[in-house]
Amino acid sequence: MSESSFVRVIRRKEVLTLSFWAMIGWSWVALSGGWIETAGSVGAMLAFAAGGIAVILVGLTYAELASAMPLAGGEHVYSYRALGRSASFVCTWAILLAYVSVVTFEAVALPTVVEYIFPGYSRGSLWTVAGWEVELTWVLVGVGATVVMTWINIIGIQVAAKLQMLVTTLILLAGLVILFGAALGGDAQYMQPLFNNGLKGWVGVLVVVPVLLVGFDVIPQSAEEIDLPYELIGKILVFSIVMAVAFYMIIVWCVSMGLGAGPHAANSILTADAATNLVGASWGGTVLIIGGIGGILTSWNAFIIGASRVMYALAEAGQLPRWLGAIHPQYRTPYKAVLFIGLLCGLAPLFGRQTMVWLVDAGSFGTIVAYAFVALSFLVLRIKEPEMERPYRVRHGRAIGVAAFLCSAAIAVLFMPFSPAALAWPYEWAIVGGWCILGAVLMLFAKSERHKPKW
Repeated sequence: MSESSFVRVIRRKEVLTLSFWAMIGWSWVALSGGWIETAGSVGAMLAFAAGGIAVILVGLTYAELASAMPLAGGEHVYSYRALGRSASFVCTWAILLAYVSVVTFEAVALPTVVEYIFPGYSRGSLWTVAGWEVELTWVLVGVGATVVMTWINIIGIQVAAKLQMLVTTLILLAGLVILFGAALGGDAQYMQPLFNNGLKGWVGVLVVVPVLLVGFDVIPQSAEEIDLPYELIGKILVFSIVMAVAFYMIIVWCVSMGLGAGPHAANSILTADAATNLVGASWGGTVLIIGGIGGILTSWNAFIIGASRVMYALAEAGQLPRWLGAIHPQYRTPYKAVLFIGLLCGLAPLFGRQTMVWLVDAGSFGTIVAYAFVALSFLVLRIKEPEMERPYRVRHGRAIGVAAFLCSAAIAVLFMPFSPAALAWPYEWAIVGGWCILGAVLMLFAKSERHKPKW
């Protein structure tokens, strides 16, 4: 293993902050009301519990692999070593779809939030996508924020990690408002219906859980920049997943306690409406939205970190053009990969608000495919390299690995056309198909530069 191109600067508190708050982005504000309408209050919570168990199983395999191979690229390193070059590219490109779907989601989410705080700010009609009118000022907010987030991640991961810790306060404030509102002003009768749309509703929520919890693997992606004992990296990773599952289930309970307490407009943000109803004043919804902005920034920031490190690893292995692996001479960040991701983010607002749903669903599919590959890599390496040093060793490893693989494969099947939770045609399949084509094109350009990775 050669000397790292990165600098180890991230400490324990920053690692946990990056991982946990990457999983707690804007989706809990934008989508939790929709989850309750889809599956019912208890149905949605049970979907998160089931999805959370599956992700925790996968997380345990990540924890062992990340401590054993603390290198930038995470999934790419593990699958390359266990399964070879081709399988590794499929795995890594799938997780990149998940990461890019999250950062582009946030580029669309921010102008949506601003519209809640400043109604009617959107001006200058451009075109219509899936019934949603895209307007110039709305697009400019998303693109402008993309420029800022890209710049922050070029100038250094320590700056990005400190931003993560700073905006955490906003999210905690919003969480406390809706939690105390539900405890003091909520009514259990508003939780009806407890279950909605039967199995279809439950599965509809279950399939989005993987992409909502995908943030934990920002830890493996940035492992070369973490200044902690390797065993502790694995423990923090698993702990962050448990925290995030609990957070989402609590938020669903809080929103369901207040969602039926008052009217809401067709295009409103239901979670903010619930907070307003629970505290009996409009400031409740405003505070929640401000917290949501914090969630957008933490998730956006963390996944730019993760995605750029994955691209760096692929470029190092000669599976993407070498320029995507370039390290900035001063800031020691993969700045060209960050710029490439920033370009994709800047395009997302051009497709309007409906893009958020498409990106979550397509990203979930990419996530679960990658999870299956990681679980398989975990099992193969247990057999292929039993003597590998594993600072964090999972007990009952074979059983955990098989369970993680089977859970991932089962959820992946739910995205197929015959399932009630299938990806929507043509938009969501177009995102998946377009991503596959982009990967093939970039890999063709990299063929002339093929070489073995440094590890």
